[in-house]
Amino acid sequence: MATNTQSAKATSSGAVAGTGIDAIELLTSDHEEVKSMFEKYEALSDRSVVSKRRLALEICLALTKHATAEEEIFYPAVREAGGDTEDLVDEATVEHASAKELIAQIIAMEPTEDLYDAKIKVLSEQIEHHVEEEEGEMFPKARKAKLDLIALGAAIAARKEEIELPITQ
Repeated sequence: MATNTQSAKATSSGAVAGTGIDAIELLTSDHEEVKSMFEKYEALSDRSVVSKRRLALEICLALTKHATAEEEIFYPAVREAGGDTEDLVDEATVEHASAKELIAQIIAMEPTEDLYDAKIKVLSEQIEHHVEEEEGEMFPKARKAKLDLIALGAAIAARKEEIELPITQ
């Protein structure tokens, strides 16, 4: 019964020594982190071009790591678990493609260029919609599918550590 207690603790705290990180907790934490970064970006003045660039690149890196790990690890596991998740995974993959296109445009731009702030805003709105669907529909279905969320969490965390943005600064 000790393992059930550890699992319950892992689910509520996100991690317990020796058990790892629950994938859904990890992904949800990513969502909250990026939301906070978007809010910080919104609060910057038009003259804060250095801060805008730095924060925009942080947002792009966090989203790139998150999306790549989801596409390579989490989504295939959810799809393989069956049920009625296939359409959710397909839609999420298309949403990621759209976000990646905006990320590439943002990386290639400077904050002083026309539409820079607009692209960050649209990316924020797209991500907000995407997060609502994942947390409201996909994540509950993944939990019901009895996936090994601790193993998935470890794989996601490890993969995220490997990912960098294609930037030359």
